[in-house]
Amino acid sequence: MASEIEIVTEKSSFSADGTTVNVFMARPAGVEKAPAVIIIQEWWGLNAHIEDIAGRYARAGFIAVAPDLYDGVTTMDAQEAGKLMAGLSTEKGLAYLKVVLAKLRSMNDVTTVGVTGFCMGGTYALQLACHAQVEASAPFYGDVPVDTSMVAGLGCPLLFIGGEKDEWITLEKMNRLDAAIKKYGKEGEVRIYKGASHAFFNDTRPEVFSPSDAADAWSRVIDFFNRHLRKGQAAGA
Repeated sequence: MASEIEIVTEKSSFSADGTTVNVFMARPAGVEKAPAVIIIQEWWGLNAHIEDIAGRYARAGFIAVAPDLYDGVTTMDAQEAGKLMAGLSTEKGLAYLKVVLAKLRSMNDVTTVGVTGFCMGGTYALQLACHAQVEASAPFYGDVPVDTSMVAGLGCPLLFIGGEKDEWITLEKMNRLDAAIKKYGKEGEVRIYKGASHAFFNDTRPEVFSPSDAADAWSRVIDFFNRHLRKGQAAGA
């Protein structure tokens, strides 16, 4: 079972074109080659929760890399988190992610690359899939722009996870993404969990965490990445 896989973790940094990105990495021990998944933080920063999710991916047989988009800053205060998110330009965020993607492409033990993220990270997981080449993208309740023309650039299968009761990433936004996927003929699904709130996957926030929905979403996303990243490998290989 995936939960029995031994993992190794480390903090490292990737550099390219004068840009250095600090990362948290988790990987299954003793595995020579595996797909990688980039895990993009919520607006709180690269905290223990995101590191825990990276560990879960490693136990599922993936090389998990969580970039630090805030350069070492984390917070538990929503007002401060909002300021940090607002202070991160889309250009800088994508530049950091492209450094990470390029590094993963250069690693001999990485076979393919997927991306996921939560809240702010979900926004970037969608953006990266539309502006760079990854093999699969699974954003969790990321924002959807009014102008969805960027979806024309989507170059991989997409599984978007959202909550029906999300007051930020509303049904209107998710329906807009679904319509854009169909308009541009892309391979994608917008899966909306009935009654679920924003951040329902975050088990450190009991006020919004939905255990049953989170478990179902996790199962579906792992299956999604196994299908699109393994390229004929056995799951967990």
